[in-house]
Amino acid sequence: MNRLPVIALALAVAGPSLSAQQRGRTGGADFSKAKLRTPAALKDTAPETYKAKFDTSAGVFVIEGHRDWAPNEADRFYNLVKYGFFDDCRFFRVIPNFMVQFGINGNPVITKAWKDATMKDDPVKQSNKRTFVSFAQTGLPNSRSTQVFINYVDRNTFLDRSGQGFAPFGQVISGMEVVDKLYSGYAEQAQQQAQRIEAEGNAFLAKSFPKLDYIKKATIEK
Repeated sequence: MNRLPVIALALAVAGPSLSAQQRGRTGGADFSKAKLRTPAALKDTAPETYKAKFDTSAGVFVIEGHRDWAPNEADRFYNLVKYGFFDDCRFFRVIPNFMVQFGINGNPVITKAWKDATMKDDPVKQSNKRTFVSFAQTGLPNSRSTQVFINYVDRNTFLDRSGQGFAPFGQVISGMEVVDKLYSGYAEQAQQQAQRIEAEGNAFLAKSFPKLDYIKKATIEK
């Protein structure tokens, strides 16, 4: 497979702030949080290990983050979870026997704010095997931002290689059966509508891809 299969979508056009109804089926995400609109404010250093609980439309799973695996990514993920970035986000790219990708915010205003909030690459210390979690990238150096993917199979180790260099920062430690059953009927169709997702957010996804599973709330476990 020669393509870069887990590419972070370019963050593009801003749209109007969404109403509670437009936020999608959960309606519970708080998009007014000031820090989500100011990426530079989300600079907390993560614990050496931490657990992030994802309560989703398909059930609950938990990701354990490890700073020693990939400190930049572990810190970024910790902040995104802690400050509610993933709440009400859709699993917009689900490919059986490959991976599931998420991390585009449902509010276009927040999506625009994170357009240039990239981070430095981490060296690859772990492998993209089943249950391992990495940040997506564009293929350019230091292009990771907010999108992550969970590997479904062990054979994704080709993503470790130089030229791809997807560095796992965490691992699903419980609820992988939930990740396995996320709706995959659209495969990459939603991802192919990247500009509309970015411009219209969950209002577009709920209308055009209503069966997508989504994150109700993500939290750092105490």
